[in-house]
Formats: sequence, structure tokens, C-alpha cells
Amino acid sequence: MRRASLIVSLIILIIPATAGSASAQIGKSVGVAAGTPEDAEVSAIYAAQDPAQKIALLDKFSAEHATGDLALLADQLYVSAYIAEKNYDKAFEYGDKALAIDPDNFETAVNLVRAAEQSGDAAKMLRYGDITGEILTRYKALPAPAGTSAADWEQAKAEKLKAADPDVQYVEYAFYGGAVKASDPATRAQMLDHYVTAFPDSPYTKNAEIGTVLAYQAARENAKMLDAAQKALKDDPNNTTVLVLVADYWSDRNQQLTIAEADAKKALAALPSATKPEGLTDAQWQQQASMQKGLALSALGEVYVNQGKNAAAIQSFQQASPLLKADNFSYGRNLYRWGFTLAKMKRIAEARRILTQAVNVDSPYRSLARQTLEKIGGQ
Repeated sequence: MRRASLIVSLIILIIPATAGSASAQIGKSVGVAAGTPEDAEVSAIYAAQDPAQKIALLDKFSAEHATGDLALLADQLYVSAYIAEKNYDKAFEYGDKALAIDPDNFETAVNLVRAAEQSGDAAKMLRYGDITGEILTRYKALPAPAGTSAADWEQAKAEKLKAADPDVQYVEYAFYGGAVKASDPATRAQMLDHYVTAFPDSPYTKNAEIGTVLAYQAARENAKMLDAAQKALKDDPNNTTVLVLVADYWSDRNQQLTIAEADAKKALAALPSATKPEGLTDAQWQQQASMQKGLALSALGEVYVNQGKNAAAIQSFQQASPLLKADNFSYGRNLYRWGFTLAKMKRIAEARRILTQAVNVDSPYRSLARQTLEKIGGQ
């Protein structure tokens, strides 16, 4: 078994994780001395065009270099070869071997994210997206080696991270894209939650935070939803989507009314100057903003009802009503709240009119509106 010595000199050949990659090397750099038998073996592997021949050459190389840095190189080359053949199970197998040898091997982690994206494997995307983010976090926190000034070290790291930026952007996009495409809301929430931790400064982090809240809501994991909402509001205190959701949640349960009132009012104050999200047309944004305003007003009305401020509640429900017509659930609920409050105030004729409207809306509040109508002598 041959073992090539690893040297640092002008004649060393640095092997990247993927042929043709221009990525910065984060993790071990495997050096093969030019002109050695190992150099010839690696060159033959790269030159092989037939997939079966390439794998056969890799098998021979791997058998001869079963441990150490050349074993790492073999595993990296296997990953690239198997991704090219769309044999993703094998790519994951050898990628895990490479990461076991070098847990900070950024290029391998990126390639495994690529394999996860191409194979549509959400669980693998979550795993390798996490690993890639952890590698970057550890690298950014590395202290200067002995004999290197802090300033020089930070500059060197900045240059390497800049070179790695195309791959970082790819992983961010692939991880985020995989998360938002997950059909199961619990899976989507978990992936988006992990994304925020792995890539806190990415262009998609803000949307991922909002998406996490909404996904946990859809999955009915309320404790996690509220926790994610607090994280999102810490980063963006005027996030109207999250403010409205929290206000709606607490007001609907007659709990934490101080928080519900404050968040609803904050959302209403922020909406006029809120920025249209990327990807929405003006019409779509107008519809979304109107719906958020209606939900905030309806939540505020419910807070007022529970505080005994019925006149203020009626005003809020009335203002909310036309804004919520696009969503039967929200529209029907607001009508029921409005009519029920009017009935409490003994404004029976008005209550009958509004509750009758609620009965005519296909929502879960139809039966409640009908029951209230019967109690006050409605038709």
C-alpha cells in the first residue's frame, strides 16, 4: 500500500472536492505531490469518461489508500462520481465517510446538499443544510493560529468566505427552496426553523422566520408557533404578518389580552408604511395588506369585548368586515363576533341582521350564529 507524503510546496497539487470547482477550501486540503504514482492515479480518475471505469479506478485507489487524507480524497471523488450518475444513496454513503474523516469539509457538505436537492430528499436536505451552516459557523469563529496576527487571520478568513460565497448562496437557496416546498407543515416548520439557525444572515432568513411561524400554525403546534413568533419579532418588531397572527391567536382564546391589544395596534400602525414583499404584485400586496388590517381590527374588537368595551368592539368589527370578505373563515367569524356583541348590548334588530349574514357565510361560525339567532328570536 502506497502512502504519499503531504507536502506544502510549489509542486503540490491541491485536489478540490468536485472537479472544476472554484470553491474556497474550508476544511482539510488534500495534497498529492506532482509526478508521484498517486498523482497519476488521481489524474486517471479525473480523465476517465466511462462511469464504470471511473468507479473501478476509484475502488482501486480507495483500497490502496484506506486511511488518512487520501481516503478522504477518495471519498470526495466518490461523491462527485455518484452524483453525476444520480446514484444518490451512494453519494450520501461516501459523503458521510468523508465528513467522518473531516467534519469541516465544506465542499463535501455542499455536494451532499446538491444530492439532497436533486433527489428531493427533505430529510437529507435538513441534515446536510444544518451541517453546512455549522461548518461555516465554526470556521467564522476560528481563532488566529499561533504566529498569525488577528488582523491577518480575519482578512484571510474573509477572503476564503468571499470565495466560498457562490456555494453558500447555492446552499441557502436550495435549503430554503426545499423547506418551502415541503407539503407536510410540521416538516416545513422544522426545516425553516433549522434554516434560520443555520443561515441567520441570508437573504431568505426573514421570510424563513415568517414561514416557520405559519407552518407551526398549520401544524397546530401552538407552543412552537408562539416561540417562533417571538424570535421573528425580535429580529423584526414591525412584522405585520407575525403581529397579526399573535394578536389573533391570543384574542381568540381570551388570553394575554394586553399582548393581543398591543400587537394588533402595532400592526395597524405599521401597515400603511409596510414594504411590499418581493414576488407579490401590487394587487396581491393590496389584498394581503387589507386582510391583515381586517384581522388586526377583528382581533382588537374581540379584545375590547373581553374588556367590556362593547361600543369600541362594534366599531372595530364593522371596520374589519369588508376587509375580510376574501376569506370565509375570517369573514364569518368577524360577523358572528359582531352580531353576538350586538345581542349582548340588546341591539336586537341589528344583531339579527348581522347574524343572518353570518349564517349565509360558509364558515365554522354558521351554526353558532344560527344558535344565537334562535336565542334572540331570529328567523
